[in-house]
Amino acid sequence: MAAGRASLSALGLQFQVKNKLLSNSALLNIASCMRREFAAGVLSQTIEEPNSTTSPNTGFSGPLAHYNSLVRDGVLREDQHQKAVMEKLDQMQKNIRGYSNEHSSIFSKFFSRQKPPKGYYIYGDVGTGKTMVMDMFYDHVETPKKKRVHFHGFMLDVHKRIHRLKQSLPKRKVGKMAKAYDPISPVAEEISEEACLLCFDEFQVTDIADAMILKRLFENLFLNGVVVVATSNRPPDDLYKNGLQRVNFVPFIAVLKHYCLTLRLDSGIDYRRRNRPAAGKLFYLSSEPDVDAALDKLFDELAFKQNDITRPRTLKVHGRTLTLYKACGTIADCTFEELCDQPKGASDYLEISSVFDTVFIRNIPLLTLNKKTQARRFITLIDALYEHKVRVVLQAEAPLDELFVQDHHHDDHHDTHVLLDDLGISRDGGSSLAIFTGEEEVFAFKRTLSRLTEMQTEEYWLAGDRSSK
Repeated sequence: MAAGRASLSALGLQFQVKNKLLSNSALLNIASCMRREFAAGVLSQTIEEPNSTTSPNTGFSGPLAHYNSLVRDGVLREDQHQKAVMEKLDQMQKNIRGYSNEHSSIFSKFFSRQKPPKGYYIYGDVGTGKTMVMDMFYDHVETPKKKRVHFHGFMLDVHKRIHRLKQSLPKRKVGKMAKAYDPISPVAEEISEEACLLCFDEFQVTDIADAMILKRLFENLFLNGVVVVATSNRPPDDLYKNGLQRVNFVPFIAVLKHYCLTLRLDSGIDYRRRNRPAAGKLFYLSSEPDVDAALDKLFDELAFKQNDITRPRTLKVHGRTLTLYKACGTIADCTFEELCDQPKGASDYLEISSVFDTVFIRNIPLLTLNKKTQARRFITLIDALYEHKVRVVLQAEAPLDELFVQDHHHDDHHDTHVLLDDLGISRDGGSSLAIFTGEEEVFAFKRTLSRLTEMQTEEYWLAGDRSSK
């Protein structure tokens, strides 16, 4: 492909199409249209196995008919809020049928093409069924170029692509300034070649590196004809609330609202926390007598079924190693310190989720505000485990509902003041920032509690057993 580009550019060819003269730079764009390079990453991974609720059935005309059938069969309880959103998604499923953002020829990029339908941004409280309705819609959409991804994983993939493109640039010659290069547009083009429909679960922005590129990234995705459906716990205007340099992020909200209609799904019911059969004792308090022995016994019982020995395991994550000190087959026995006290992120937790189907997490402490960093990692860890249907066994200092403690008295004011000074932010101006108030953690932890409750049910435990798959 590089040779093809070079030859076009070197010849200085010019084409005249409909009285429009295309220069060398336009020819490079034509050449890029001819390229269909499917980069390995999160977007190329297949979605997890659908469950009995969202699994499509060819007997249904669309997601609404599927939803109504599940209600009639007693699998789901009828919820008018869910049904109203499903009606919108059902119509969208019909509108997007046959839609493609591909160019029919190398010249069509420069002329009119099929107008994409508007997407949807679905928000509401935790456990109200947002992911379920989106997955049901996704399963019934009739297009091969669709991807359903967790937003964390999507942004990790984006940053990997950016890094790869920057690494491929020619090295700067000594004494010469490097030309400014923005990799966002080519990354967005790569992604749009792989998918015309992107479905995001848990659309949330907490990282300043993500916040600063979202507007350019999504503007380019939308201009390339990508349709977006997303779920979130926050309305669009509250995304990255009180985040650092939020003024630079705010224009993205207008872009999102222009291309995606906003739907609220908030029945006030957390269906994950409704009474369902438990899978047994999967949560232990540290104060319980002989708690370590009980956990050891449970681990040994599960490990007995594995074709492996108990040993340390080393995983590869983006060229570095991640060591878990006790594992057997698809079961890992970890401590909170091992997983959340050390500098780990979403990529580490996604790798753990792909290798293990059961994870023990011991010695979870009270998550006070002076443990904000550890709390963020714990939230990200549970998000990754839940997304991949990984089973958990927990040992904590307090019951789940009392685990996160918003206690301002223990915050390290000295460290906070030093950070504000380094960032050039006044102490009055910094007092409301989410990184210092713990507001984002409190908000996100509500979702974590909801998920952990569901993860202790028999239904979730059985669905997470990979030995039968």
